[in-house]
Amino acid sequence: MEKKFIKNIAFSEALTLESLVEYQEGRVVSLTLVQNDAMSMTLFAFAQGEGISTHSAPGDALVYIIDGQARISIGDKTIDAKAGQTVVMPSNVPHGLDATENFKMLLVVSFK
Repeated sequence: MEKKFIKNIAFSEALTLESLVEYQEGRVVSLTLVQNDAMSMTLFAFAQGEGISTHSAPGDALVYIIDGQARISIGDKTIDAKAGQTVVMPSNVPHGLDATENFKMLLVVSFK
């Protein structure tokens, strides 16, 4: 059997990313698609008011907002991002995010 690098998602099908994670009140729902030494790729659904506290990561992180809106902090900068927009958070710079309304995102972190 051939090694798979992507997991938890159907292969050889046309899929809508937004439908792969569902909102749950008071929760952050995640689905890991890739996790290895070079990168991670995770889908998230955040209920309004939920978030990820400020932290830093050893890789550059790209967020693509699939649905809704989030407030993203990067260092001393704050960005309001909405569906269809992308924000890149540089490695080793403190960042966090808050769901100003229900929102879904694809997070891709490159470690190499």
